[in-house]
Amino acid sequence: GGAGFLGRPVRRALAGFEPDAIVAPRRAEFDLRDRDAIARLFQFAQPDVVVHLAAVVGGIGANRKNPGRYFYENAIMGIQLMEEARLYGVEKFVALGTICSYPNHTPVPFREEDLWNGYPEETNAPYGLAKKMLLVQAQAYRKQYGVNGVTLLPVKLYGPRDNFEPEASHVIPALISKACAARDAGKDCLEVWGTGTASREFLFVRDAARAIALATVHYNKTEPVNLGSGQEITIRDLAAMICDLCGFRGEIR
Repeated sequence: GGAGFLGRPVRRALAGFEPDAIVAPRRAEFDLRDRDAIARLFQFAQPDVVVHLAAVVGGIGANRKNPGRYFYENAIMGIQLMEEARLYGVEKFVALGTICSYPNHTPVPFREEDLWNGYPEETNAPYGLAKKMLLVQAQAYRKQYGVNGVTLLPVKLYGPRDNFEPEASHVIPALISKACAARDAGKDCLEVWGTGTASREFLFVRDAARAIALATVHYNKTEPVNLGSGQEITIRDLAAMICDLCGFRGEIR
């Protein structure tokens, strides 16, 4: 995941700690769904530390359309990568989970101790549970094999190079795309999914990258850690803010 939306700023943040090298393999060379490809990757890169950012992700529509794919590909990539890292003997494995792993009715603000108190929201559950299994694997591998595996749980991210495709984007880039399109088309209204009362926490991608780099260097415990801003906003207020910034003056429905 080193060439993606989050991966690029993470590489920049890690470079500040002056590692000997940062290797960011691409799927065309080393497909993490293929265990033999992972073994070749370790022989090629000879890593001391693995930061696993690779994921198959999308917004609400994409999750509804691809629950099986999102579960299988996210689970198989992480499980195989961590196993090959163990066999290779890497010093540390940093797994990026997701806030989607939390139960549907988790009290706000999310606390790590609530992670197992229920089933995730149905739309994102396959993706969230696949990522959650990496926490289980990391804790099990630490207990049996002594692997230094840590798990970080970022909230929804936004920022430069985000995915703005309507069918696959998360809420902030999706709203930006909708607002700009409605403005340019001269429309008098813009439709937003839901009632607008739901609240969400967001984190700027470069802040998330800095946190991941700091955890890679300094955090070595088995408990997962949330990465967030500590501030929530309703979708209604978020949509109004984005429409204002994008210059759309019509009605939000």
